[in-house]
Amino acid sequence: MGERFVVVPVDGGGGVAGDREPSDAVVSDPAPDTGGSAGVGATAEEIEEGEDSVFEPQDPSTVVPILEYNREPNKYGDGVPKENSPFINNTDNDKGNSYDGTNMALFEEEMDSNPMVSSLLNKLANYTNLTQGAQEHEEADEDEGSKKKAVKSPQMGTFMGVYLPCLQNILGVILFLRLTWIVGTAGILESLAIVCLCCSCTMLTAISMSAIATNGVVPAGGSYYMISRSLGPEFGGAVGLCFYLGTTFAGSMYILGTIEILLTYIVPKAAIFVADRKEDELNALLNNMRVYGTCCLALMSVVVFVGVKYVNKLALVFLACVILSILAIYAGVIKTIFEPPDFPVCMLGNRTLQNLNFDKCLKTDFIDNMTVTTKLWMLFCDGPELNATCNEYFDNNNVTMIQGIPGLTSGVISENMWSVYGPLGMMVENKELSSLGGSDSAQDIYMPYVINDITTFFTLLVGIYFPSVTGIMAGSNRSGDLRDAQKSIPIGTILAIATTSFIYVTCVVLFGASIEGVLLRDKFGDSVKGNLVIGTLSWPSPWVIVIGSFFSCCGAGLQSLTGAPRLLQAIARDGIVPFLQVFGHGKANGEPTWALLLTGGICEIGILIASLDAVAPILSMFFLMCYLFVNLACAVQTLLRTPNWRPRFKYYHWALSFLGMSLCLALMFICSWYYAIFAMAIAGCIYKYIEYRGAEKEWGDGIRGLSLNAARYALIRLEEAPPHTKNWRPQVLVLLNVDSDQGVKHPRLLSLTTQLKAGKGLTIVGNVLEGTYLTKDAEAKRADQNIKSSMSAEKTKGFCHVVVSSNLRDGMSHLIQSAGLGGMKHNTVLMAWPGTWRQSNDPQSWKNFIETVRESTAAHHALLVAKNVDSFPTNQDRLGEGTIDVWWVVHDGGMLMLLPFLLRQHKVWRKCKMRIFTVAQMDDNSIQMKKDLQMFLYHLRLDAEVEVVEMHDNDISAFTYEKTLMMEQRTQMLKQMQLSRTEREREAQLIHDRNTASHATINDKAETGPDRVHMTWTKDKMFAERNRNRECNANVAVRDLFNMKPEWESLNQSNVRRMHTAVKLNGVVVNKSQGAHLVLLNMPGPPRNRGGDENYMEFLEVLLEGLNRVLLVRGGGREVITIYS
Repeated sequence: MGERFVVVPVDGGGGVAGDREPSDAVVSDPAPDTGGSAGVGATAEEIEEGEDSVFEPQDPSTVVPILEYNREPNKYGDGVPKENSPFINNTDNDKGNSYDGTNMALFEEEMDSNPMVSSLLNKLANYTNLTQGAQEHEEADEDEGSKKKAVKSPQMGTFMGVYLPCLQNILGVILFLRLTWIVGTAGILESLAIVCLCCSCTMLTAISMSAIATNGVVPAGGSYYMISRSLGPEFGGAVGLCFYLGTTFAGSMYILGTIEILLTYIVPKAAIFVADRKEDELNALLNNMRVYGTCCLALMSVVVFVGVKYVNKLALVFLACVILSILAIYAGVIKTIFEPPDFPVCMLGNRTLQNLNFDKCLKTDFIDNMTVTTKLWMLFCDGPELNATCNEYFDNNNVTMIQGIPGLTSGVISENMWSVYGPLGMMVENKELSSLGGSDSAQDIYMPYVINDITTFFTLLVGIYFPSVTGIMAGSNRSGDLRDAQKSIPIGTILAIATTSFIYVTCVVLFGASIEGVLLRDKFGDSVKGNLVIGTLSWPSPWVIVIGSFFSCCGAGLQSLTGAPRLLQAIARDGIVPFLQVFGHGKANGEPTWALLLTGGICEIGILIASLDAVAPILSMFFLMCYLFVNLACAVQTLLRTPNWRPRFKYYHWALSFLGMSLCLALMFICSWYYAIFAMAIAGCIYKYIEYRGAEKEWGDGIRGLSLNAARYALIRLEEAPPHTKNWRPQVLVLLNVDSDQGVKHPRLLSLTTQLKAGKGLTIVGNVLEGTYLTKDAEAKRADQNIKSSMSAEKTKGFCHVVVSSNLRDGMSHLIQSAGLGGMKHNTVLMAWPGTWRQSNDPQSWKNFIETVRESTAAHHALLVAKNVDSFPTNQDRLGEGTIDVWWVVHDGGMLMLLPFLLRQHKVWRKCKMRIFTVAQMDDNSIQMKKDLQMFLYHLRLDAEVEVVEMHDNDISAFTYEKTLMMEQRTQMLKQMQLSRTEREREAQLIHDRNTASHATINDKAETGPDRVHMTWTKDKMFAERNRNRECNANVAVRDLFNMKPEWESLNQSNVRRMHTAVKLNGVVVNKSQGAHLVLLNMPGPPRNRGGDENYMEFLEVLLEGLNRVLLVRGGGREVITIYS
């Protein structure tokens, strides 16, 4: 390296280091010089002589001490479990890793939370996230108490780990049991449309999924993990449970497919329920499906419970069955070109006959020179005689035999190009053949015709077909087993979808080109002696397809019963749905026993439905909803341009994701609009439940990013102009106090906020701690948690803001100035009245209060001060008949009118009536004032009783003089704060004695010498005093109190007048409103001369004396209520 470093030894006796206390440091050996430059522990002599040094070389023995630290991992106090990560702050697994050496001594204190790059890279290299399922459960089974073997690093590549599992999951029961019927019913063109629609949906979803899967490591959980970490716990939980239900119903569908193959094509005689009449055949089939399906489900559940390793070992066998079956189909199609198989279909007129109970497609046969009737004759006639009475249609039409599989070059493709939809019970007919009348629909249902077992239409077929393209998540579910998941998942999944799409498209065309239309529409192969229709096409034998499809359905059912409980277990262990937490438990080896039981129960519901065609659309809904949210997650992340959104898969675009999302939504309603609404309702209920009751999770999801973007946009818009008066609402900053244990002192202040806000607008709950942030960090966090808990208990929706400041005064100032952001700033300050200010030895308790009042006024904020706040009602209280009394003394912009209206919106105050009192002076016309006020309230659309109270200029009482004298003497006492405590106590006692003596003297003089001291404040003297102070206000009796500009002197007459007003106004308010549930009163402003601050507090105490619940209101200098619409 070209750089040269100078290491300066730290002097233990001076400089910065010398200011610290000496510690018992353990000096470690200096590290060897490895880089040609001095180590941290190098001495001064080791520095090259030619090097310029800041300090002179000192004692060679002086080295930088390396302290041994007792390091502890970071403690998280929020109670939220952190996700496993090899990155910062994850030190639980590193407690044994001691720190050696001196090369990084500068950073040794940070080693606990910030690992060295070398150890970080080592952790990253060994970081694995195996699937929650097969591998570790197998190991637990095999170990059985012995030492657990080391987990092998994932070794699966793209082909084995993603491509083949996806292929196995996508190709399945619908291909073998329903695709030929779909082609025959919808025609080649509409079948291609169905296939293209569904495959496009999954391809677009796979592109979105690839982007999400390559944006970081995807642990087990597959789609659930991707959606929940991209869209948040609410969407993740809702869609995860939908995906779970889809997987569970897929298990039902595969089991029903297994039983259908077993009872229809392998051992038909095993049926328990046998129909005596043709019209009962469908019910008998469904009952057999229910019985055998339940037994099969129980057997499969036991297999999964005993050991998932057996399922995993059989997976390759099942996959081989699928691949061999498909190869047999293609081989059979090629063979039809040269030698079509012989599967004749017997037709009566143009109607297809069930070829189950007769061997010859003839009405009569010529045997031994005799004409005899056949078994077919017996099905349509009442006897074997040639002259027996037969069905009219049978008499009028000939029996013909056509080849069920004419071959690829036969030209049958033109006949199968178009759809043939029909109602339940419609006969499968070949329109190319002639047919004569004589049909009796009442009798036809008893005849051995091939008929539609359900009503068919395009959207139904979409719903039945869609499950055959699901299974694209199989690769992402195995991400923990892949050597390079970020490379394998996109390539493997997209290749698997492309392969299966090619198979489906070619199968549609080849089936339509090789098989006769009436055989295609024969769902159960009744016209070819009960053979599987697709099996008739295969080579070398139909049994290849029958056995292959049977094992394929078995395997798929077992996979579903294996995967679904683990998915539910992953959701339960995330803790986002509280009532599901019991399903997170299982056997000692982690097997999800309880989840398996629930899965089996839900699966049984699908089996009791019993019809494959009815179950398929149900799981289509749940899978489509899952795919919809995968696309939404990708689109949201792309549009938000989140810094963490850096997928390795580059071939995605938000428009493709949006198109995929729209296609999923359209397919949901195409398949079945009522199933779609039902599925969305389930997802919506789960979403709201998680939002309301779920655990708090922060997963860096896209919805949070979307909210941030929307909030930023809204805040910028709000900043452009102040709100109109019509939009004004109190955005409250609540100044809350905490005790020494950081517990909330006045929780009822939060109750009042909730009642005032009714959940609307901005609420910021602020608190100030005295000290420095470095020393008060833990206390600030504890206070923050306690305040948030109180806010939650009082249902106060808002933000908490705890500030640590050198003194409470500055902290309050900082909160008032800086709380909020942009247009979302508070316009109202709510605080509690300092009820113990008189008893407090520290004058700062009331000085801080007055300064807060002044700063709120300077910031043009409205101010609400609640007296006796602990007696205010809680949110659970319901106040009965009573009043909210408003004393409107001066106009403050309408706050006094608006607040009672807002309070009455809450159910606590709803039954209270509103009364408005205003004060009339000597020169006012009280009758006219009342009329004007009533008209004003009418225009404001407020219902309230109005009363005008007259206050005349009466003489000042001796009680007022006493109050004023005591106030001024107490002020004088508190000015002696620089005295010692003993001197303060002696001074207080002297003042008290003098006060007692002066009271006695005043009383004596009032009795004996009324001429010398005028206890009556006459009108002449009042005018003289007013002129002397140059105060020209005609209504000084009230308004001086709210416009304090006193010239403070000993027993100042201005103080006397203000006290007189406080006493008088208090008497009127107590007389009228002592029984009111709440009194709202204009709050006088503090004096401009700070010398009279304590007198101001005394005036307010006198004004509020005798009242229980009082809310002092001071306007913010703007109108907040208007008469205009």
